This record gives sequence, structure tokens and C-alpha cells, in this order.
Amino acid sequence: MKIMTIALGGCLRAPPVAYGITEDTGGHITYVLGAADTLSRNPNVARVDIVTRRFEHSAYGAIHAQAEEWISPRLRIVRIQSGNPDYLAKEDLARDRPGFLAALLDHLADPAQRPDIIHAHFADAADVAAQVREVYGIPFIYTAHSLGADKCRADGHGLQLAARLAEEDRAIAAADAIIASSRDECERQLMAYPSARAGRINRLRPGIAVATPSASDLASARGLIAPFLRDPDRPMVLSIARPVQKKNLLTLVEAYAGNQVLRERTNLVLLAGLRSGLLDGEAEQREVMLGLVDAIDRHDLHGQIAWPRSHTRAHVDALYALARRSGGVFVNPALVEPYGLTLIEAAAHGLPVVATREGGPQDIVAELEHGTLVDPRSPAEIGAAAAELVTRRDRWQACSTNALRNVRAMNWDSYAEGFMTLAQRLIHPRPDWRARSPERLLLSDIDNTLTGCPAGANRLARYLSRHYATTRFGVATGRSLVEARRLLLEWGLPEPDVVVSSVGTEIYWRDGDDFVPDVAFATRIAEGWDTAAIEQALAGIPGLVPQATIEQRAFKRSYFVEGPEAAPLVEAGLRAAGVRARVVFSHSRFLDVLPVNAGKGNAMHHVSQVLGLPCERVIAAGDSGNDADMLTACPGAVVVANYDEDLAEVASLDHVYRARRAHAGGVLEGLLWHTRRHARMEATDVAA
Repeated sequence: MKIMTIALGGCLRAPPVAYGITEDTGGHITYVLGAADTLSRNPNVARVDIVTRRFEHSAYGAIHAQAEEWISPRLRIVRIQSGNPDYLAKEDLARDRPGFLAALLDHLADPAQRPDIIHAHFADAADVAAQVREVYGIPFIYTAHSLGADKCRADGHGLQLAARLAEEDRAIAAADAIIASSRDECERQLMAYPSARAGRINRLRPGIAVATPSASDLASARGLIAPFLRDPDRPMVLSIARPVQKKNLLTLVEAYAGNQVLRERTNLVLLAGLRSGLLDGEAEQREVMLGLVDAIDRHDLHGQIAWPRSHTRAHVDALYALARRSGGVFVNPALVEPYGLTLIEAAAHGLPVVATREGGPQDIVAELEHGTLVDPRSPAEIGAAAAELVTRRDRWQACSTNALRNVRAMNWDSYAEGFMTLAQRLIHPRPDWRARSPERLLLSDIDNTLTGCPAGANRLARYLSRHYATTRFGVATGRSLVEARRLLLEWGLPEPDVVVSSVGTEIYWRDGDDFVPDVAFATRIAEGWDTAAIEQALAGIPGLVPQATIEQRAFKRSYFVEGPEAAPLVEAGLRAAGVRARVVFSHSRFLDVLPVNAGKGNAMHHVSQVLGLPCERVIAAGDSGNDADMLTACPGAVVVANYDEDLAEVASLDHVYRARRAHAGGVLEGLLWHTRRHARMEATDVAA
């Protein structure tokens, strides 16, 4: 496979990259280079081309005028000459695009230069990729990185961003597939656009490349900040961001200045891009830097804040390590952060974090469990969270340990495997599942049922691939569509034909490269559903804690509880208020309130009817309480060996097959057992 990545903005070159040298030379370049490098080492990839603009600018380096730059034997940067030799900021790239496109099409006229798949970064590159597809039929994947809708919400510049919002919507509509990094990006940011379709959005978590700093790197980093600080051995409050308004660095300085604990016990270290002085760089950079200097002066913070003019990648890694050694914290105070790669870098060094609650950090901090989310507009909240981590050693240690343990799952190899699978599906589409009626359907829970054992997942995946003509595959999960597909991708399991998501309140059917919602099912379960009445009825029940906003769906209200005794209290509260709803308790701490006609069991019946299969031809597998209604109603039920205690009663039912194996191995065991049982029944019927 040949892969082309298109990224038009910033100073894109082989490492070391001068991050922050311009406003557009930021985290997306880390992403582009990290993904491309790992993909280029995949044995199934012949070459990866990173395509960008060619320009001349003495301050940014002669390399950007070079037509071709080889990073490794199968990875190169191709710089296209658009006819304009100047460096262009993001907002000025649109007028250069026709010339760039014409030159790129001319480059691709040689068949040897054409890729099998294109990955477009930002909407301007997606527009180029869409026009390349028109000429050469090459499918493309779009990654937005930073969307204008959130920027509009953060700073209120709606009119200025109207053209950008329209272009982003066109990119979302045109892309064959979309890759995003966080749930927030997938399920809120992208879905805010009119053309967004959940079934085309895929979540792939990017990796990081973190080097262990050498003794000389550590010494150099100490030397970088020492001239600014009276007591350089204090715990370090570290922040790394480009000097642009949305990164909100001024609020961090105000937070530090307003917190007595931080002022008395810590130093603040800001790596705010690269500059030769306060008056150089682009207008926004100058404005931000002057604001920071003014705040430092107003609050008399000299000797407590370091803000060096320049730094290298080695300095960055060393400062993460020094911050951890000092018992410090990393702070990302951005008004909105689309993802938050620095939070993962901090985790790789075992450094606890304080992060904005707006955007991708919600997912990162929840998954890594290495810090605290804050309101980025509240200096007091930012300061208090940082002070708590610095002063509470037990909390700091727990976050540091969690970071080092959990960050291992976020790596470029896993990303590359997922990307290759998505690309293959676009290049070689699977047959339409409606083309032939199946003999049976496997409908399985995901967490701890399909996941948990890589070897078992691999065996099940191979079986389903070999028997696709007779056995359809679907999942029934408490997760959202995006998260269900992410887990299946990460575990190497096949793309399902049907996804029953959000505890049986949503159904999606595979349609080529898309997943489309089952409107008939949604209409049926909507009858009598009243979200406001449910929330009002449950407002006074003790120990009932609402889950995050992203977990609340159109037909699901989700809570954390302390034990199974919460379920009857919730049911009683709903009855007392005259509200009809279904209550599902699972995994010892989750409680979901659903429409009466929803749930995995009802969804399973609907799916079997759509497929034209009797329920006897469905094999349903699960491990926890939110699978109970599905397993109770399914004659071909399978309970994997690692089932939860809240499923013990269901596991004892006569029609339920209790697998000897755990996880996906148990699912395959049960599937084979029920398949043989069906064959014996058919043989008996024929004999009769």
C-alpha cells in the first residue's frame, strides 16, 4: 500500500521540528510525523509521502525550499511548488490552493507517484484530497485536528469563522472516513456539523515518541530555566503551548499569582513557542507574549516564573522529567483543547496534570487517571487544583503511578494497525451484508466478553472471517457507536454488520463504509420517554451520581452508584413519580435508565426481525448485568467464564451455555456449541 498524507500549514520538516516558530507549527506536525513514521515501517506499506507546500523563508530554514526530503527509506516529504514562494499563515492558504492543487495533480500524473489512500489533515487539505479523488478515484481519510466550531464558542468570533465552518462541513461531508483522537472530538465536536454522520467517524488514539533524557539533557534544561528563578529546586508547574489566545497561558499566570501555596512553594515554567524577542513573530504571538510579561510584572513574579525564548525537543523531555522529580505538575489551561497531546507526553514521564475540561482532555484524563479537570476560565480553580497535587503527596503519587501504567495503551503501533485496517476497508470494500441471508447471527457484548484475551479475540476473528457467508456478526454494548468500533478495531475484531449501542437504546446498520441509525427502532422506543421527568424523579435519591454528559444519550440516563441496593430505590422513585422506564444495573457501579421498550433484549428481537432470522438462530453472548435481558430472552445464550456476580442467576438458566473459557475464547466456544446444537436439531427434524 502507498499512503499520501497532505498537510499544508506550518513548517513541516524532518525532526527536529521548531515547534512554535509560527502559529501553525504545532501539535498536528507531531501527529503527522509520528503516524507517517510508524506506517512507513509496516511491512504492508511500500511508501509514505507527506505532501506539503514548498516555500522560502530565511528565518524558518532552507529545507522548506527543498522539493524532496527523505526521512527514512520508505518515508519522504514532498514539497509542492504552488507558484507562490512565500510562507503563508493558515488564514492565507486559501488563495494559494488552486495553484497547489494544479501542481499536485501534475505530480500525480505519473502513476508511480499515486497513492492508494490519502490522509488529509485540516479542511484545506481535505478539499485538495476531494479534488484529487475526482480525477484519480483515490479515497481519502480526513482528520480535523482543531475545529472552528469550538473556537467560535470559545472566543465568540462567529462571523470571522463562517467560511472556515462551511469548509469544515464540506470536508466532513466529502471524506470517505474520518479519524479523530478523542470521544469528545468524535461525538461532540464533529457531530455539531450538519453533514456529520456518526458511522463515518473513527476514533484512533495517537501515540507519542518520548525519549528518556540523558544527564546532559537534564543539565541543559536546568540551565535553560535557572537564570529566571531564585530557587530552582522548588516543585515545577510546567506548561507547554504555542503563544496564541486559545491556549490561555495568561489565565495560568493569573492562577499562579492568585494562589498563595503556588507562589510560596513552586516555580512556574512556560515554554511558549520560539521567539528572538517580544516584538517578532505574528501579531497574535506578540499580543500574547506582551500580556504574559505584563502579568508577571504586575504581580511581581520575577524570580518565580521562567519563560525562555527558545528550546529544543530534548529540553521538552528533560523538563517533563525534572518536573516529575521535583514533585510538580503539568498544566494545560486551554480554552478548548481538541485533543491534548502534551497531557499524554506528561503521562509518559509520570507527571500528574491539571487540564482544561473543554474538549479532548476529558477523555485523556479519564482514561489515564493522572490528574484533575478544571474550568479554564477560572484562575482560582486552576490554582487550587495545581496546589492540591503539589501538597497532597498521596494524590500526586497515585496520579503519577496511573500515568505510567495507563499510557502504555496509547502508542503509534496500535494507531498504525487501526489506520491500515480502515484503509484496507476503503480500498477493498466488504460485500453488502444484505446480499445473502445468513444462517445465524452472533450478537455479543464487547467489554470483558470480546475483549480481555488477545489470543481468543484472534481465533474468533479468524472464524468469523471464514464463515461470513453463514454467520453474521453484531455487537450489543453499553458503549456508544464510536467507542464500540474503536474497541473492536484495537482488538483486531471484524467490523460488525449491526451495532446495538448505549445499552440497547440505539441500533446502527453497516452500509458500505458507513453505519446508519435504525430509525424504526428509535421511533418505537421513544413512546412515553420523558428525560426531564426521569431526572426530576431521581433528583433526591442519595448516592446517585450522574455520569459525564457524553454518556447521556437521547434514550439513556446513566449514573454511578455504590452498589446493587440503588436499583430498587431508583425503580421506587420512578414508580412514585408515575414514570415508566427500565432500570439496568451492571458492573457493581453502573446504573442506566432506559425506555420501557429499549434494552439489549428488545434490540436483539428487532435485529433478528430485520434479518429475517428466528430468535432461535441468534447466539447472544455476555458477561454482566446489562446483558441479562438479552441472555434471558435468547435461546442461544452464552455466558463467558469470567461473568460478573450480577449475572449468576441468568447463568444458571437451562438454555444458557456456560463457557469454560473466558472472554472471546468463551464466545467462540459457545458459538460452536450452539451451531452444533442447531445441526443436531435439524438432523432430528429431517429424520422425523
